[in-house]
Amino acid sequence: MRTDGKINLNADLGESFGPWTMGDDPAMLDIVASANIACGFHAGDPDVMRRTVKTALARRVSLGAHPGYADRQGFGRRPMKLTSDEIENLVACQIGALAGVARLEGGRVTHVKPHGALNNQACVDREVADAICRAVRAVDPGLILLAPAASALLTAGQAAGLATVTEIFADRAYLDDGQLMPRNQPGAVLHDAASCAVRICAMLDAGALIAASGKLIPTDIGSICVHGDGQDAVELARQLRQALQAAGWQMATLPELVVQKGK
Repeated sequence: MRTDGKINLNADLGESFGPWTMGDDPAMLDIVASANIACGFHAGDPDVMRRTVKTALARRVSLGAHPGYADRQGFGRRPMKLTSDEIENLVACQIGALAGVARLEGGRVTHVKPHGALNNQACVDREVADAICRAVRAVDPGLILLAPAASALLTAGQAAGLATVTEIFADRAYLDDGQLMPRNQPGAVLHDAASCAVRICAMLDAGALIAASGKLIPTDIGSICVHGDGQDAVELARQLRQALQAAGWQMATLPELVVQKGK
């Protein structure tokens, strides 16, 4: 278990489009400390991006780019086969887009977290992971990489010299190798807020992922994600934050966490 007493709670947000609304971003931004904002490729649009940025800044929530595959119909959750150059271009373009929108509101992007299938592929494919990290570093070497525990992306980020924070998911089950259970498998997506909170606190106490089988995979844990598109997302995030605070954890933005980690 980490002993500095600080933890980050994040959510994937800004995934509405035009008049179509996904999730309750204002409610989530009252709970989380960092927001991963869709950049217009898998979801979101410039107006949604700016609105999400403005609300996040008003609540002192740190801003992160959430780049994904250009696949709105599949919500960025369908794997694609791209070259390393194409992945670099895809990621750099989306970080830059959100950075520009953030400046309109006087804010700045401080972290990057890949979305969906791009993130999943980077967890197991070092070539994809390295391409993402090259793009992040080229745009701004000071950006924090939010990367899943036990992943090739985390290793690639550290090798690239990026500040990294290790993430686990509150609402997803894990396989014995530390990877997320595919969404098409029964039990892969978790919905009960109370049991999710208990599970996450158990992982923090153990300093490990707890797979669906009960296997422990030791890992540092810096951030916990709640997917903003889930039907029970707000209640899950609320109960999780309450449980973490009751256990003595203090909420921190990702930049605050990285500063604390560096001391």
